[in-house]
Amino acid sequence: MKKKILLTIGIILLIGLLVGSYFVFGSYSEGYRAGTVMKLSKKGVVFKTYEGQLNTGGITTGGGEGGDIASTIWEFSVSRSNDEVVSAIEKAVDNGNRVKLFYEEKFYQLDFLGDTKYFVYKVEEVGSE
Repeated sequence: MKKKILLTIGIILLIGLLVGSYFVFGSYSEGYRAGTVMKLSKKGVVFKTYEGQLNTGGITTGGGEGGDIASTIWEFSVSRSNDEVVSAIEKAVDNGNRVKLFYEEKFYQLDFLGDTKYFVYKVEEVGSE
């Protein structure tokens, strides 16, 4: 009887661990955003990540010629082990090119993984022909 109880508790803990790992490391959605990278910095004391900002364009408010333009800034993270993406972003910034950033959105944001839930895994330059 005692073995069955311990086995049941072990199975429940294992299932809980697997479900928890999925929510921490799994992706909620994926997609892309295009714009001009404004900032890319390496942050962290123990766990280093790259954090960036993408200007996706402006929205005119107020209408007419007297309207104000409000820019839309999207914040993203790049894994510390993804040097290829960092190099592609830096190249686009140096050349002044717009980029399309492909990302995965995580369920939760954990400080040691990055400052945002959006992790860029691929970069394409837009209109660089």
